Amino acid sequence: MLDIVDRGTRECLAAGSDSPMSGRSVLRELAEPIAQLGKPNRFDSDNGTELTSHAVLAWYGEVGVEWHYIAPGKLMQNGLCESFNGRMRYKQHNELLLLSLARARVEIEASVQDCNLERPHSAFGYATTAAFAAELDNQWPASLHPTNSAKQLIPSTALMRHKMAQL
Repeated sequence: MLDIVDRGTRECLAAGSDSPMSGRSVLRELAEPIAQLGKPNRFDSDNGTELTSHAVLAWYGEVGVEWHYIAPGKLMQNGLCESFNGRMRYKQHNELLLLSLARARVEIEASVQDCNLERPHSAFGYATTAAFAAELDNQWPASLHPTNSAKQLIPSTALMRHKMAQL
């Protein structure tokens, strides 16, 4: 299972499952968020075999994205994502009986939608991550709105949190 989470909004941009998860699977999962949002400046990940494969190494070198691998065994260096992964895996492994990869993909997508659109987040004044991301996007001055790269967190998230708490 692979989860792609935005550090700023804590929104799950993509999640996928494959058996086995390969570098090509990772690149397939990255394609849609990058097509929608543009390429980010940096990816942070653990150093699993699927993320250190020749396909991934060649891709990020070609595309010009920095890839930062956390130190082996230091999961808290990527704590937000690891916490998200733990919640997703707990639900997938402990609550559901998944008899096929196709069924797993359906359930993973439902979990992503639940995380982004239904589950309130205390860090954002109990707004959902999708609502927080939309409000943050609205704070961009038109002249600074990114056009061909992923959004940068220029608006003050502290102001945003305060604003959301008042809603």
